[in-house]
Amino acid sequence: MPLTIGVLAAGILFFSATVFAGNGSEYRARYPLRDATTKLVDNHGDGFTPLYGVRNFRAVLNGIYYRGGANNYYHKSNKRPNMNPLPDDGLQNLCEEGFSTAVYLYATNYNSAPKTVNCQMADGSDNQLSYKQLSILSASGSQLHEVLALISSHLQDDRKGPVYLHCWNGWHASGVMAAYVLRQFCDFTAEEAVAYWDLNTDGHNDSSYDGMRTKIRGFHPFADLALTPAERAKVCPDARGLRF
Repeated sequence: MPLTIGVLAAGILFFSATVFAGNGSEYRARYPLRDATTKLVDNHGDGFTPLYGVRNFRAVLNGIYYRGGANNYYHKSNKRPNMNPLPDDGLQNLCEEGFSTAVYLYATNYNSAPKTVNCQMADGSDNQLSYKQLSILSASGSQLHEVLALISSHLQDDRKGPVYLHCWNGWHASGVMAAYVLRQFCDFTAEEAVAYWDLNTDGHNDSSYDGMRTKIRGFHPFADLALTPAERAKVCPDARGLRF
């Protein structure tokens, strides 16, 4: 299935509003991650219980964009093979946390997952999560621009909650996407972005993954999506220490 963020044939992006405001400030407080390597949810899916169903959950653009994996292999009640999209409870919990978009960065078994999840958040307000798919390792330039524009829209509009982009483990494909984002929005150099990718693979980064490093080095930021210095200061990690 091709990239399905909104209605691509018409070039339109659809998002649902949430009650959260302030360009991510509420989520920076709710998920107090000091840097872009610290996990809120660990490799077995444990940690922050309201987000059960994800794995290796980390911030990329703090308060706006989070990355990770899907908790299938280690799931306590619904164990299944690792190469799957998010489990239903993972999607439900993201929705209840106020996320309005999640993107699965592989295609395997995506058709088995719900594409829309409706829920009620803790404050009683309604939310809708859209679950999209992008094969990041074979994405075209226009597809990359579109998903980066999606993330940019969450940076620019206080009504939107955060986004979650994930692969299976939260190491490789999600790391490539995150590295693109750091190059696009945070002025990371190619080598700084590759170093970030390596650090967040939890050691699973031998030479067989050099193709991913090459993709990161070959990415060219889109001029129309650049952030101002003030915007970068609010959400970007420091390129040297990855601290927010």
